[in-house]
Amino acid sequence: MTTLFMRRAFAAGVIGLSSVVLTACGGGLSGLMSQTPQEAEAPPAPAVVTVKIEELMVAGPLGDKTLGKATAPVTVIEYASLTCPVCSAYHKTTFPAFKKAYIDTGKVRYIWREFPIGRASAAAAIAVRCAPEKSYYKLNEKFLANQPAWVAQEIKTEEIYNIVKETGLKRAAFDACYANQKINDDLVAVKQRGRALGVNGTPTFFINGQRLRGGLSLEEMAKVVDPLLNPAAPAPQQAQAQAGRV
Repeated sequence: MTTLFMRRAFAAGVIGLSSVVLTACGGGLSGLMSQTPQEAEAPPAPAVVTVKIEELMVAGPLGDKTLGKATAPVTVIEYASLTCPVCSAYHKTTFPAFKKAYIDTGKVRYIWREFPIGRASAAAAIAVRCAPEKSYYKLNEKFLANQPAWVAQEIKTEEIYNIVKETGLKRAAFDACYANQKINDDLVAVKQRGRALGVNGTPTFFINGQRLRGGLSLEEMAKVVDPLLNPAAPAPQQAQAQAGRV
């Protein structure tokens, strides 16, 4: 299947729906598309907003891919765009340490959900979904880490396939999946669901329902997660006050 055919397939699906898949920010990486006021990467942090966990845990038509223990006391949901430079920085600097301290130890269940901003991000997100399921998180990390190789205004189909083919996905299977209208529609539904939950930029996190925006440091995430792991423990100021009364 030719690159031109790929572009036409996307024009009929995710990419053609400009009201759903908007352009990515022009700053950061060269070749990213212009930013829109409605959706941006690394939006400013707003006041604390909490969404009901029951609403958050409704998986979209693509299903959720999770890391960590299913019964972990804390659930973190990340909405991300694969073209987002702030998402890339977070996954390079914060996520490895967070995974080691919280996910691998059974304290946190982690869910990545797609929120593609721009044509290239949508194309890569679909490519990840076309690959073997066990490669889901590894591929997302690889796309984030190698953004300069594939992010551009034009969809770099060959470069995108070069990343996913390492999973063993054959070109014919990739082409067929890549042009599948249903997976396009399902990705649109996932993004629409995110917007309904208040996501308007990436990365956006929900930690047991509390919505946080922007590239968080390990310390910033720990400030939210740690009290949820030990809700009976007094806050530092409260503990100092109690000690002063002894």
